[in-house]
Amino acid sequence: MRAVLQRVARASVEVEGNKVAAIGRGLLILLGVARGDGEAEARKLAQKAAELRIFPDQEGKFNLSLLDIDGEALVVSQFTLLADVRRGRRPSFQEAAPPEEAAPLVEAFARHLQELGVSIQMGRFGAYMQVELVNDGPVTIVLDSQELEQPRRWRPRPPNTEDLG
Repeated sequence: MRAVLQRVARASVEVEGNKVAAIGRGLLILLGVARGDGEAEARKLAQKAAELRIFPDQEGKFNLSLLDIDGEALVVSQFTLLADVRRGRRPSFQEAAPPEEAAPLVEAFARHLQELGVSIQMGRFGAYMQVELVNDGPVTIVLDSQELEQPRRWRPRPPNTEDLG
């Protein structure tokens, strides 16, 4: 499961010219469900999204989460996040879960956010949507459930040139 979190001042979704969802300050969450994803991935990603400290405190530092600011979330299903563009010029979407598997997991993700205390709105699964947002920052973070399982990458720091005398 892959999510793109965009910190927003506001965001909305229209389907066939009708506004179906709108939020104020919070996160626009574009969510892609991969083949083999399940309830555990939905729960883990929802918790990470709700608790990730990407909102500024009074000093302007990223110290507050969506929960801390009592922000809202707009969840929009987007299978194109699973695009494989390694070959050719047309993306392959073979890694994306089929709609009958993906739809319940998008719902589960939203339900888990709600259980954590986040006020949510949703796009319409499978519909052609127009998403409008006012990016705040801009701040955009990509979450991938597979990467959350991996240990943190360690990279050595370059030597301090002052120490080289």
